[in-house]
Amino acid sequence: MASIASLQNEKVKTMAALLEKKHRDRSGRFIIEGVHLVQEALHAGADVETIVVDTERGVPSELRTLLGQTDCELIEATPAIMAKCTGTDTPPPVFGIVAKPLADASALYKADSLVVVLDGVRDPGNVGTIIRSADAVGADAVVLGRGCVDLYNPKTVRSTMGSLFHLPVIEGDLAELLPEAKQQGIHVVGTSLQASATCYNYDWRGPTWLLLGSESNGLSDAALAQVDTRIIIPMHGRSESLNVAMASTVLLYEAMRQRRYA
Repeated sequence: MASIASLQNEKVKTMAALLEKKHRDRSGRFIIEGVHLVQEALHAGADVETIVVDTERGVPSELRTLLGQTDCELIEATPAIMAKCTGTDTPPPVFGIVAKPLADASALYKADSLVVVLDGVRDPGNVGTIIRSADAVGADAVVLGRGCVDLYNPKTVRSTMGSLFHLPVIEGDLAELLPEAKQQGIHVVGTSLQASATCYNYDWRGPTWLLLGSESNGLSDAALAQVDTRIIIPMHGRSESLNVAMASTVLLYEAMRQRRYA
C-alpha cells in the first residue's frame, strides 16, 4: 500500500478536484465516501480504481477481506488529505475513486418496465432517496433529465446509500427519451394536483414511466405534454404536500404492491 503525506501531491490534487463537476465530467470519475459505499461498489463489481484509507485509523475491519481480493490501487493518507478529498464535515475513514459506468439504456424499454424519470429535480438528497426507493421496489432504471442535480455530486452519491450501483441510473434528454418511450408503448404517468384519478386507481402493471418534477415548480410544460395519465396522491390530514422523494416512494410502493402482491 502506497503512502501519501503531502497535500501538494499531484495525486491528491487530482482526487480532490473530483469534488467539482467539471473535473468529474472531464475525467469520467467520481468519489465514493465511507465504508458502506466502498463495500457496495466492490460487491457490485463497479470499476473502483483507487481506495484511500486514513493512516491513523487504518483499514476498516469491514473492508479487510474485500481489499485483499481487489487489484485496485490502495493508498494510505493523512487525515488532512482525507479531509481535502471528501465533502463531509467529518472525513470518513476510507474513500474511493470510481470510473463512471457506461449508460445502459436497454432496461428502459422492457415489456414490463417500471422506470422513474426525473425532470429538473435539483436536491441531491431527494434524488438519492428516489434512487434508493426505486432500488427497493425493484424498478428497472432511473432517468435524470437535464436540469437535475449531477448524479455524481458527492451528496447525491452518499444519499443513494449504494443503490447507485444496483440499477441503471441514466442521465439523458427527456425531449428525446419520452417520445421514444411512448412510441414503444410505454405509458407515461405524472402527478398533478388537478388530477381526479388517485395513485391507487391507476393500473401500474403495464410498462410505466413515472415522471416526477422539481421540488418548487413540478413538471415542466414540455414534460407535462408527454404525460398520458395524471394522478394524485390522496391526503386526508392537514399537510399541504409531500416532497418529491416521499411522493416517489408512495407511488413506487403502490406499483410494487399491484405488480407483486395483488
